[in-house]
Amino acid sequence: MRKILIINGHPDGESFNYALSDAYKKGAAQSGAEIKEINIRELDFNPNLQFGYRKRTELEPDLLEAQDKLKWADHLVWVYPVWWGSVPAMLKGFLDRTLLPGFAFQKREKSLWWDKLFTGKTARIICTLDQPAWYYKLYYGNPSHNAMKKVTMNYIGVRKVRITSIGPIRLSKEEFRAKWLKKVEKLGQMNQ
Repeated sequence: MRKILIINGHPDGESFNYALSDAYKKGAAQSGAEIKEINIRELDFNPNLQFGYRKRTELEPDLLEAQDKLKWADHLVWVYPVWWGSVPAMLKGFLDRTLLPGFAFQKREKSLWWDKLFTGKTARIICTLDQPAWYYKLYYGNPSHNAMKKVTMNYIGVRKVRITSIGPIRLSKEEFRAKWLKKVEKLGQMNQ
């Protein structure tokens, strides 16, 4: 049975991102997958990696529980809006505070190389844009996609990362959103 963790990084619980998370969850449940969720907006933690990696900041209980869920899952589903070519601040803080050395990767002593501790996991990124996805790719070069897929997921060992970009959301019509909810539910059914 597939173990799926859905991580929603939108700070507004009434956003379309939450409808997308629910659609994916519905599809995954129909496939018989085991599902857990993290809604970052509900977590109580300081998103600031105050000392960088020089000195360890004690993890709050919500982050310890989040790490347990991240470790448990074999498929990670990240749902968030793209803001300023990146992820929302709370999601970035969540990544900084949870994907730590010794948990998600391990730097090798006296080496530039590192060990990837999330090997064997897969990921799906579902992100919303206020512009067409083709424009975001051609004009800007998909900066948030590159950061999440290559610099974050691949860095910790998640090799198979698929991305679903949905846009433009701003000014979108109900039919557009309904179409995407069905597509995302289908992704959940296929556990992709």
